[in-house]
Amino acid sequence: MTTTVNAVSGSHETDYTISQLTSPLGFFRSCHGQSYCVQDAKEWLGFIANQLLSSLCPGLRIRGLSVLCAQPRPRAMASSSSSWELPLVAVCQVTSTPDKQQNFKTCAELVREAARLGACLAFLPEAFDFIARDPAETLRLSEPLGGNLLEDYTQLARECGLWLSLGGFHERGQDWEQTQKIYNCHVLLNSKGSVVATYRKTHLCDVEIPGQEPMCESNSTIPGPNLESPVSTPAGKIGLAICYDMRFPELSLALAQAGAEILTYPSAFGPITGPAHWEVLLRARAIETQCYVVAAAQCGRHHEKRASYGHSMVVDPWGTVMARCSEKPGLCLARIDLNYLRQVRQHLPVFQHRRPDLYGNLGHPQS
Repeated sequence: MTTTVNAVSGSHETDYTISQLTSPLGFFRSCHGQSYCVQDAKEWLGFIANQLLSSLCPGLRIRGLSVLCAQPRPRAMASSSSSWELPLVAVCQVTSTPDKQQNFKTCAELVREAARLGACLAFLPEAFDFIARDPAETLRLSEPLGGNLLEDYTQLARECGLWLSLGGFHERGQDWEQTQKIYNCHVLLNSKGSVVATYRKTHLCDVEIPGQEPMCESNSTIPGPNLESPVSTPAGKIGLAICYDMRFPELSLALAQAGAEILTYPSAFGPITGPAHWEVLLRARAIETQCYVVAAAQCGRHHEKRASYGHSMVVDPWGTVMARCSEKPGLCLARIDLNYLRQVRQHLPVFQHRRPDLYGNLGHPQS
C-alpha cells in the first residue's frame, strides 16, 4: 500500500512517504510509496496510528512501533505503478560465527520468512557461510561451489521458490591445490536452485583502522579476475559486487553502464568504518549510478576477535534510504520500482552528460 503524508515546506509542496518503520519483532518494513508488509493485526493497527500521528509530530511511538524518518520524494517523480505490482526484495542481516550449521539454520529462517512475506529475491551478507577466527580456520572451513553448503542453499531456493543472492561465499576454486587460497565469491541462485552467476571479489580489504581489528584479506584470498555482467532477475538487472568494492566508484559505474538497475553490496563492515562510511557510500553509489542499491550486512559480535556494524539497507535511485535494519539480526523489505528508476534517469540524465574523453586515464593514474 502507499502511505503518503502531504506537507508544505516554504513554497514547495512535497509528498512525504514513510520510508522506515521498526517493530518490536525486530523486522523493518518499507513503504516509500510502495508497500508495508503486515506481521499481524496488532502491528497493523499500530502502523495506521503512527501514520496519523506522524503527520502531526514525526517520531511519536506506540507500543514500540515508531516512525524513524519521513523522506521527501519529488512529486514530479511519484510512481504510477500500483505498489502490489512491484517486486518485493528482502535483505537479511545475520551474525555469522565459525559454526556453519548454525549459520545456515539462521539464514534459512530469514529466507523462509522472506518467502512467506512475498519476496521474489532474498539477499544474504558477505560471509553468510561463516566468519572464522583466523586465516587458517577460514581455509579449513572453506568449500568448493559444488560442496554440501551450496547444495543446502540450492534446495532452500527451490523450497521457497525465490532467488537468492549469496554474498561472499568462501570458495575453494579450481586452483585450490596449487594456491591453498580461496575466492570471496558472490553466488546468485534462481528460484529453481540453479547457479546463474558468480562474481569473485576483485578488491581485497587489506587495511589497518585504528580501534578496529586489522584486516588482511589477501592472506587467504585471491582477487577475482573480472566483473560479472548484470543479471536479469524478477526484480530487475542486478550488478554483483562485495563489501570493499563499494569504495571504488569505477566498478559501480561500469556495472550501471552495462545495464545494471540494482547494485548489491553484501558486506561485513566493522564498528569504526560503519558509522562513518556505510550509509554515505551506499547512498553515493545509488545517486551517481541512479540504481537501486541493496546492501545486506553482518552485525554484532561473531567471536572474541571480530564484530560487525549491521544496518543493512536499501537505497533508491534518488539516494533515499527506503528500508534498513538496526544492529541486530533480522530482515528489511523494499519494493523495486523500475518506472521510478527510469524517471530519475530521465529528469537527471547524467549518463548523457558524461565526458569519457576526459576520464581516459582514471583507471591508471600517473605516478
